Amino acid sequence: MINVFKKFLNRFFKDLFKEKGQVKLGLYGPPNGGKTTLANKVCKDWLGEEMGRASKVAHETREVQIKEQITIKRDGKELTFSLVDTPGIATKIDYEEFIKSGMKEKEAKGRAKEATKGVIDAIKWLDDMDAVIVVLDGTKDPYTQVNITIIGNLEARNIPVLLVANKMDLKKADLKHVQAAFPQYEVIGISAKTSEGIDGLYEKLFELRKKALKRKK
Repeated sequence: MINVFKKFLNRFFKDLFKEKGQVKLGLYGPPNGGKTTLANKVCKDWLGEEMGRASKVAHETREVQIKEQITIKRDGKELTFSLVDTPGIATKIDYEEFIKSGMKEKEAKGRAKEATKGVIDAIKWLDDMDAVIVVLDGTKDPYTQVNITIIGNLEARNIPVLLVANKMDLKKADLKHVQAAFPQYEVIGISAKTSEGIDGLYEKLFELRKKALKRKK
């Protein structure tokens, strides 16, 4: 009888969270765009703990990472979501690039293999996403095959998207260049490292939630 009651409570609270509009929010983008740095910032702000390890070496995140029950509270509003940090998407992963960063050949080959699997897993996870934040390096050319691949996959699935140009604290960052590359989307500039534009990002998440819930209906 007790087990039946527990199952009822679990189902009740699960449905309750759905009613409140909880969504699964994915962080996607090319390697070293700052996805994990942003994930850490969000988790630190609202959970008091970081999500994962960030690194200057590409493909530091090679497995999908999830933080459940993140709740943002602003101006009397609440937004609860699960945050999914995914491995950087790449059209080509060459182990020799890791060797250039100082790794031994065996380690480099192992990392390349894990990174390739991570890309495949990240694409598979798109089918579970209610909305996606695409994190781009604002200092780099946005007109790349990788970015086109990411955006194309999102458009094919009709997933609500917010584009973020990260690293706006750096002199080379060019928000207008990123905006010109993707005129069909809203693009906001932030620095996950210095917190520049983060408050604006949190406000946009409420709008993204509305689009995600509308898509679910």
